[in-house]
Amino acid sequence: MSDQKLKDSSKIIETLLNNRGIKTKKQIKEFLNPQTPENFSAKELGIDIKEVKKAVKRIKKAIEDKEGIIVYGDYDADGICATAILWETLYKLTKNVLPYIPERVSEGYGLNCDSISKLKANPANGGTKLGLIITVDHGITASQKIEYARRLGIDVIVCDHHEQAEKRPKCSAVIHTDKICATAIAWFLSKEISDKQLADYLALVAIATIADLEPLIGVNRSFVKYGLEELNKTTRPGLLSIFEDAGLKQGEIGTYEVGFIIAPRLNAMGRLEHALESLRLLCTKQLDKAKDLAKKLGLTNKERQLLTEETVRQAKLLIGGLEGRLPKLLVVDSDQYQEGIIGLVAGKLVEEFYRPTLVISRRGQYSKASARSIKGFNIIEAIRLQSDLLVDAGGHPMAAGLTIETAKIEMFKQKLIEMAEEQISDDILEKSLNIDLVIPISLVSEELYNKISLMSPFGLGNPEPLFASKVKVKDFRLVGSEKKHLKMTLGEEQRRGIVGQRLFSAIAFNQGYLSERLKFDEEIELAYNISLNKWNGKEEVELKIKDVRCTA
Repeated sequence: MSDQKLKDSSKIIETLLNNRGIKTKKQIKEFLNPQTPENFSAKELGIDIKEVKKAVKRIKKAIEDKEGIIVYGDYDADGICATAILWETLYKLTKNVLPYIPERVSEGYGLNCDSISKLKANPANGGTKLGLIITVDHGITASQKIEYARRLGIDVIVCDHHEQAEKRPKCSAVIHTDKICATAIAWFLSKEISDKQLADYLALVAIATIADLEPLIGVNRSFVKYGLEELNKTTRPGLLSIFEDAGLKQGEIGTYEVGFIIAPRLNAMGRLEHALESLRLLCTKQLDKAKDLAKKLGLTNKERQLLTEETVRQAKLLIGGLEGRLPKLLVVDSDQYQEGIIGLVAGKLVEEFYRPTLVISRRGQYSKASARSIKGFNIIEAIRLQSDLLVDAGGHPMAAGLTIETAKIEMFKQKLIEMAEEQISDDILEKSLNIDLVIPISLVSEELYNKISLMSPFGLGNPEPLFASKVKVKDFRLVGSEKKHLKMTLGEEQRRGIVGQRLFSAIAFNQGYLSERLKFDEEIELAYNISLNKWNGKEEVELKIKDVRCTA
């Protein structure tokens, strides 16, 4: 916790920005007033403009020669949004283009040789020779599959943001950067193809950027800031239908609504059924069809939630059965785990046990696994060090996926756990809150909330400011249908000569257990965000509690 205490609010924003590495007048101006994405150069996005020009040239040749084009996407929100943007852009220029989303279980992630063969045999729009595949959100590690396509007479353009292998694939063009999500890459390429400003597509870029947990600083901050503006005024039937089904109000959609309500619905189809339905929802122009699809996504997402909860419960039983102390890296596997939700399960286990976690869905000859990590341990690097045991692997330092022969799982688990025991120090496993500032609770006000809001959108890389204050517990109770939430009324810490102190409303969602630490009229230290609660036409500053600590 920072030991810096402020006596007034004049320098709070300055200190918050400084905590995020934003110090100079120029940096502050650019952060608070980011340039619009339309003005970004390829260099600013980490993209090689030469590769973009090669891609545009090959795409225009395919259009002129009436070749069939396939936009080959992925089944998560980033892959779906990227496919939607690039397919819609190309469809305005040629009708010989089709989107393609693989089925998670039967085809797996990325390019698949059998799928390439089928696409070759059944070209776009019944008869047009397939000449070009454009991958979005995958392909950077698919050298062998791209070579297979080339032998079939199909060129490939790769648009990807995942970590590269040692060698880049040999193909028509490789548009790669790790600074932005795949949808932002597809947006930039589409802008270059059409030579138009594509502001309306920024809504999809914002969804993908938030869903893929890109750091919301620099160019990504701009994509999300302006993308949310577009999202809140979109006329796209699919998005409007999601809002309606989810009970969201257009004009009030932020990073939370995207990350925890919209993106999970788009992802749910790919996890349990087929992500092509999510793509259809985004691209349809028919409102009735959009409403039906949105309802289907909502129901599938509820099914996904229940299945995830049950699988987490089963996994925790396995972890609870481990003898002695927990290993520094957790691995759980079962033939009962649904492949589409193992990444979510890994994430839930990381939240609870704060250890890198691998969840394996055992199948026949081959099994699939998803991993999630913690700050300080590069999970994809650790997995790739065991590449001799793997069929395939890909991902980021914080999240990865792999395919492995089922017979090799035990050896893989042993080697990975042994590596983690050597590389992960005890301090990496200590979970802590990063407090921005210790302030008197009296400084909390609607004015301060409004100043803090200028720093939004918040997310990875630009977390919502977290404060700590000493307060007195005036009242507390459990609320919600299952009494999972803690509602509190707080007063200022006891100070001599102060009469008529202000009271503050506070809420701790899903942290009802914190009530066990509390006593009436006791002084505690509170970690919290500042929010604005809107209810029945009234607005009130409210504290969102992250943790409490007794001071006695």
